Amino acid sequence: MSLPDSYLDYSRRRKGYDHDLYRWSNIHTREPVRWPGDASVAVFVCVSLEWFPILPVDEPFRAPGHMVTPYPDYRHYTARDYGNRVGVFRMLEAFARAGVTVSFAVNALVAERYPELIDTVKAGGHEIIAHSTDMNGTIDSSLSESDERALVGDALNRLEAATGVKPEGWLSVARSQSWRTADLLKEHGLAYCCDWVNDELPWRFANGLINLPLSVDLSDRQIVAVQQHSAEAWAQMMRDAFDWLAAESVAQSSARVLPMQLTPYIMGQPFRIDALQTLLVELAARKEAWFASGNAIVKSWAAQS
Repeated sequence: MSLPDSYLDYSRRRKGYDHDLYRWSNIHTREPVRWPGDASVAVFVCVSLEWFPILPVDEPFRAPGHMVTPYPDYRHYTARDYGNRVGVFRMLEAFARAGVTVSFAVNALVAERYPELIDTVKAGGHEIIAHSTDMNGTIDSSLSESDERALVGDALNRLEAATGVKPEGWLSVARSQSWRTADLLKEHGLAYCCDWVNDELPWRFANGLINLPLSVDLSDRQIVAVQQHSAEAWAQMMRDAFDWLAAESVAQSSARVLPMQLTPYIMGQPFRIDALQTLLVELAARKEAWFASGNAIVKSWAAQS
């Protein structure tokens, strides 16, 4: 039995992804991008400040890194709490020693429960990005539009009330979106998100929202916690990625972004923090590097695009 002629017809069939969310393009076909000071690689450090409720919620899905053993899961609960009580302050000291500015993706509950931590982040001149309400605040297309709109609004309102700062950026839990998320983020006045990982430069959705890619493969959670590499191996991977992007920038006459996602309860451990600090100091001394917050990178790119 042969298929009908209409079987392969699809109104959204086109170059790249089959949707209307954004216009697809290869990175090497775009107009050249330059960073301040003629740097070739913008280093985007994003630290996840997360609150994992001791009782996870599986709807719409359980967030990666959430509680896994029967309730109450004190072992994983306190391990994650360690990041907000201890590990993140080591990271803040490392950022200060390297003289770099970063972004913190913050659950609203973290901002409410740890005001001294937020004060320290702000005092260091770092950016605060919205990161849902807590790690039960996941999004996918099974969530109704009204519930998703309420979740985004609740996270933004609580974060602004707790920090005094209106976030410009958004990072979804597990980088997960519904078909409506980009429009809802734009509706709430956000300038950019970090959920789509398919590039090494920012790009625009059709609605004007900008995406700043935050690689999963280069995150400490993926390399250290999941793949079980050492902190030193992770740092060497970051050096290799920086060197490659710097050379590629010269070859293609256009800048690149190196994302570095960090998790305080992972990289803030006393046997790992030196690898991070050494890497930051080393890269900050490179003439090709521009360490910048997400909003600074997005604004620089938008001014050229």
